[in-house]
Amino acid sequence: MLRFDVLTLFPDMMSAVMGHSILKRARDKGLLEVRVHNLRDYTDDRHQTVDDVPYGGGAGMVMKAEPIFRAVEALEREAFAQGERLRLLFPTPQGRPFTHEYAQQLATERCRMVILCGHYEGVDERVRLALSPEEISIGDYVLTGGELPALVLIDATSRLVPGILGDPQSLKEESFADSLLEYPHYTRPASVRGLGVPDVLLSGNHEAIRLWRRKQALRNTYFRRPDLLKNRILTVEDQRLLDEVIREGVVATSTHNREEGGRRL
Repeated sequence: MLRFDVLTLFPDMMSAVMGHSILKRARDKGLLEVRVHNLRDYTDDRHQTVDDVPYGGGAGMVMKAEPIFRAVEALEREAFAQGERLRLLFPTPQGRPFTHEYAQQLATERCRMVILCGHYEGVDERVRLALSPEEISIGDYVLTGGELPALVLIDATSRLVPGILGDPQSLKEESFADSLLEYPHYTRPASVRGLGVPDVLLSGNHEAIRLWRRKQALRNTYFRRPDLLKNRILTVEDQRLLDEVIREGVVATSTHNREEGGRRL
């Protein structure tokens, strides 16, 4: 079972998502456990104060260190009593980029993972100094708080646990599963507003369909995320398909340029 404890100021944000779709089914099956802890419960004043103004001045508020320390210490005591260990994760733009490989590594964990959700202008730096959390970034942008990144971590990781997805084959064919973007998908009806389905997908020829899908995955990756191919060692088949993609791209570009030139004339 995959286990997460989420420390947050806004537990309802987590509960709203955890009660639906694959995450709900995973919890119902007993394959995923997510406990949400309100950091306000670890304060010691009647106002449940969790933030204060920053030393040195400046805009916004900073999350106080003490409630976080108390929450983590409570989880550490509980884990120790149960013979478990904790792994503290902290979503932050300063962290290590979160990738499919990172999610795969987390999915094999047999410890209790604790996710600390920051908010406001940030968290008192002494939390980093004292607890040395594992800092993770889901992208080069700023969000209001750590709840959305926490949900991203949980979703991307839990779906890699055997038994959570209905069809294990889905994991093998998804984007980034083998460092390629995914091929296009189509479903019924065969024609939608004049747009059809590639003939090969209607042919019933499974080998032709496999090659088409692989070529489309390579095409999408080459034109949209070429960085994913930079250090990849291609099979002979993949190299042949990629060469076809490149040649077709050159032809398409040349044709487009000629048409544009003709129109300008």
